[in-house]
Amino acid sequence: MPYVLVQIVEGRSAEAKKAIAADITASLVEHAGARAEDCYVVFRDVAASDWLIAGETVAERRRKRGDAGT
Repeated sequence: MPYVLVQIVEGRSAEAKKAIAADITASLVEHAGARAEDCYVVFRDVAASDWLIAGETVAERRRKRGDAGT
């Protein structure tokens, strides 16, 4: 029973997460021989202020770029 935890910066829509989960599930079925009904994909949204890259938050990086990107 595969369990995949996807930690991602908040802001993705429910539709985007569903599409991501479908792709992950399909890959587990194809490459790991898992049954789709046994695959668990869990999303953990992380605030942009709590995700840092080289000591800078994603929120700060977005402000510098002038966007609310994902």
